[in-house]
Amino acid sequence: MSAVSLRPYLPADAKRCAEIFRSSIEELTAEDYDADQREAWASRADDEAAFGARLAEALTLLAVIDGAIAGFASLKDGEEIDMLFVDPEFARQGVGRTLVDALTKLAKARGAKRLTVEASDAAKPLFEGLGFASQKRNLVRTGDQWLANTTMMKTLGAEPAPPTRH
Repeated sequence: MSAVSLRPYLPADAKRCAEIFRSSIEELTAEDYDADQREAWASRADDEAAFGARLAEALTLLAVIDGAIAGFASLKDGEEIDMLFVDPEFARQGVGRTLVDALTKLAKARGAKRLTVEASDAAKPLFEGLGFASQKRNLVRTGDQWLANTTMMKTLGAEPAPPTRH
């Protein structure tokens, strides 16, 4: 397995991120959402300019493996993970974990006291494994479909002070 590196999102990445968004929803969420729900959700990337603008408005990072963009994640308003999507070809290779860890560190460094996410049913186990706790279940209308997700939160406490020497 190759190492995951990170880089900032650039406007030229909008098309690739939209592709990852669609394929991730279509292939990685099939056990949790039906075909109509997945289509309604994936269609949010149909307007590539609006999709790219949403990524540009947030702090968006791309995960890269061997030169290929393997996934992306965005931090909105300094304390909300707005999007986290991994290309199915790179699923279960640490891409999502690397992206969430990086956004967690950035949020904390910028003074956030907590980090929230509206996690899809497919992504919920990843966030649980990274210390996020479920707060509430939601039903979100997307197009003519209702999709369930879970609001999750992680407290970003201060690092313990280093031991003092006497």
